[in-house]
Amino acid sequence: MQTVPFTLAGSRLQALGSGALWWEDRSLLCVSDLHLGVSGPDSTAQTRDTLLRLEADLTHTGAGTVICLGNSFDTPSALEALTEEDRLWIARLQAGRRWVWIEGNHNPGPIALGGSHLSELPVPPLTFRHMAKPRKSGEISGYYHPQATVRTRHRTITRAAFLYDSDRVILPAYGLHTGGLRNRDETLTTLMRSEARAILTGQTPRLVDMPR
Repeated sequence: MQTVPFTLAGSRLQALGSGALWWEDRSLLCVSDLHLGVSGPDSTAQTRDTLLRLEADLTHTGAGTVICLGNSFDTPSALEALTEEDRLWIARLQAGRRWVWIEGNHNPGPIALGGSHLSELPVPPLTFRHMAKPRKSGEISGYYHPQATVRTRHRTITRAAFLYDSDRVILPAYGLHTGGLRNRDETLTTLMRSEARAILTGQTPRLVDMPR
């Protein structure tokens, strides 16, 4: 599995092509915006694709801790709509691991699944929360579903992307078909420092300057 390494607040992190973030020194895998149970005719297939990719990342990394950075379910009722098979699948992924559900705007409170349920989680020198806060440092968040576009000689590529600078990392949405905010959006350009970089997800993750 190809990754892109970088540091935040002195911590060595790796961006995985799947959209997950790996902190090897803490055996910690972080994903954001799973949006399990997204509505539509392909809801079950999309949920299972997301769980399959998450299972692959856990198998590859052997993570002892998993942090889900909010909006793990698409709507408040999405958890109830999960099949028993998918509930058992999540329970198998949780087995033997510390599992933390961070509250998001789609799921603002505890959910009826195992694991811890927190508004945010400090793991010094980093802090994990759903939505970035201005003037914070050492922050890892999600929510915005950032996407980046780069132009090569032959084509234009747009993919879900990590954004990072010396203060923060904003993770891409791990779930499928969630839409996203282009890196040129004023919300993101205001949050991110001028030296920010983007890491495009995919089989071969790609590091570029954050286009503005």
